[in-house]
Amino acid sequence: MSGFKSLFKQTFIYGLATVLPRMLGFILVPLYTNPDVLSVEEYGRVSFIFAYFVLFNVLLAYGMETAFFRFFNKEEDQEKVISTSAITLIFSSFALIGIAFLFRTQISTLINIDLKYLNLVFVILLLDALVIIPFSWLRATAQPMRYAIIKICNVAVNLGLNIFLLLYLKDLAKGNTIFNNIYVESYEISYIFISNVIASGLTLLALAPFYAKIKLKFDAVLWKKMMRYALPVLIAGIAYSVNETFDRILLEYLLPDDIADQQIGMYSACYKLALFMTLFATAFRLGIEPYFFSHSKTENPQKNYAKILEYFIAFGSVILLVVVVFADLLKPYIILSEAYYDAMWIVPFILLANFCLGIYHNLSVWYKITDRTKFGAYISIFGALVTLVLNFVLIPKIGFKGSAIATVSAYAIMMLLSFYFGRKYYPIPYNLKKISLYLVTSIVFSFTFFYNYRENYLIGIAMLIVFLGLVIMLEKKELKQVLNRQK
Repeated sequence: MSGFKSLFKQTFIYGLATVLPRMLGFILVPLYTNPDVLSVEEYGRVSFIFAYFVLFNVLLAYGMETAFFRFFNKEEDQEKVISTSAITLIFSSFALIGIAFLFRTQISTLINIDLKYLNLVFVILLLDALVIIPFSWLRATAQPMRYAIIKICNVAVNLGLNIFLLLYLKDLAKGNTIFNNIYVESYEISYIFISNVIASGLTLLALAPFYAKIKLKFDAVLWKKMMRYALPVLIAGIAYSVNETFDRILLEYLLPDDIADQQIGMYSACYKLALFMTLFATAFRLGIEPYFFSHSKTENPQKNYAKILEYFIAFGSVILLVVVVFADLLKPYIILSEAYYDAMWIVPFILLANFCLGIYHNLSVWYKITDRTKFGAYISIFGALVTLVLNFVLIPKIGFKGSAIATVSAYAIMMLLSFYFGRKYYPIPYNLKKISLYLVTSIVFSFTFFYNYRENYLIGIAMLIVFLGLVIMLEKKELKQVLNRQK
């Protein structure tokens, strides 16, 4: 029992440390969408630059974090794994960022990011790359509290600096020499990235003792093994980054210059309303993945896996319908300017897309348990191709609506492919009638309400009550068991 308590504790702590950085982007939306802070176009520019962060971070990590975990637990000489991984990432990070600085003018023109922002982006990328192995080491050596505290401090510093620099610095600079020397007119976007630089720098400083402890010994044979292992992870990571953020980049390139940043800003702000689904799916995955592996060798684990997916879809369907019904009540508290509201059209699509992604992660148990992880890379690559093709076709015709349709299409196809191959290689007795009923009913209710009866809360709440009644009726046996255990 103590082992399970320890597992739950570590899962909760790591989950909190993982979810909080995601929450930062959500918490900052009211600040960034405040018309007194950023215009729609400026927020679009920030969102466009952050989209590149995901891709660049994947390239700079190149799967070494995953390779570190694999070989740290596999090799007898763990010090050799630590030092080889650290030296590799130190060298590659400085080399790649150094080359990028040399060609920063050309890169700036190529990816359409102003040089003044690009320089700050390079610094952030370097600092973030240098903490990959130290953070991995903390996880590998079971130091969840230290890991979480540093992550939480990073979020707190970043959030605090954003609020100070964007909201208060201008007023403090009036008649105050110290703050007047810091304040620069029309420097809001730079302040956002400066906040990131300081937060990332302090994080590296907090992890500096790791570098002081390691022995500088590089094993070329081990390095080759790790690189071979990391390459498929890199490919899957690139595919993930395409699915996750490339729509903003393609909106920039495929739309006319005079509306691109505005469309990206509107799209990115309304996209954040899907975070309710993302957080649910992420927390569920972090909590349940250890269970998948720990029960893989028990008798008939497939029965439990089937029930887990059923619960996920039941809860996720409720979240989908609740957020869709109350989206217009939530939006003024999250998105402060009405200038963004034309993009509310995407909300049901993006919520459903993240729901499909969560289902995909639950279905992916089959290739993780059977060591067929290459299928995960194949499915992600195919999803990325769907994302690219549909964005190229739809954006010129319907703008950000095309990106929303592309996102839900890619994740839905990935979900269906995982289900198809799972039935072939690791059959799980999913209750298809029940989960299909939950899915179809919640989707039909959500889309019917939002595009036909939006803000008619009498109809919306009636739909919600009917759906909740359906779930309670079908799950009453399990609910009784849970309630009996509490007595």
